[in-house]
Amino acid sequence: MGESVSDAVLFEATDNGVAIITLNRPETRNCLSKEIRSGLFAAWERFEHDPALRVAILTGAGTKAFCAGGDLKEMVETAMTVPPRDMFPVPYDTVELSKPTIAAVNGVAYAGGWMLAQACDLCVAASTARFAVTEVKVGRSSPWATPLIHMIPQRIMMEILLTGKPIDARRAYEIGLVNRIAEPGELLEVALELAGEILAGSPHSVRAARDTVMLSTEMGRSAALQAARFAAVSCYESMDAQEGPNAFAQKRIPRWQGR
Repeated sequence: MGESVSDAVLFEATDNGVAIITLNRPETRNCLSKEIRSGLFAAWERFEHDPALRVAILTGAGTKAFCAGGDLKEMVETAMTVPPRDMFPVPYDTVELSKPTIAAVNGVAYAGGWMLAQACDLCVAASTARFAVTEVKVGRSSPWATPLIHMIPQRIMMEILLTGKPIDARRAYEIGLVNRIAEPGELLEVALELAGEILAGSPHSVRAARDTVMLSTEMGRSAALQAARFAAVSCYESMDAQEGPNAFAQKRIPRWQGR
């Protein structure tokens, strides 16, 4: 079922629980204009609050750009200094999400485009995609890049931020920023395959697994272990935790209920 939350951001809900969110301003390389930001806030909210949707894929329209970053014209017109804290719809930061997200990067992901790709839990890139944190080229800053240290080595992060030079999809894969590379015409298919692998698991287990990863990036070993055990209790106590072993014993596919 396809439906738009706005002209600038398209929203499609598949029958098996995937939300496909598309930045739809290819003529401006899907830059983060007011209408894109507004549409994306609405799309994330719709995804989070629809219990039938379990995984979201974020991509861009066209073949040239996933998202080329902030709207520089708007910055000039408003003489913008520090961006308002709630200006950009960033998953798990300014937008509260409890479900997994996948960035399907179809072209350039520069500055704010890198920010969105980085913020998603997983990233699939077209072989033609390029990534860059270009803020040093325009006199801006990239505090949002801080979590990148948990994804790639420090010296590589340092070079990317200090030079603003782009890296291609292969290099992004090599350093651990990208999970999978696809040919441009197969990008969405590969992203949907990855989403399908997540959907095969219990919703409770997926949430607990995501919590485990995020807790381990924010805490020391002992504190993370304790927090992760606490976060896993609802999973262990769910009906799905009984269904999984039963399905295995009966040699059948589990029927997850999400409760």
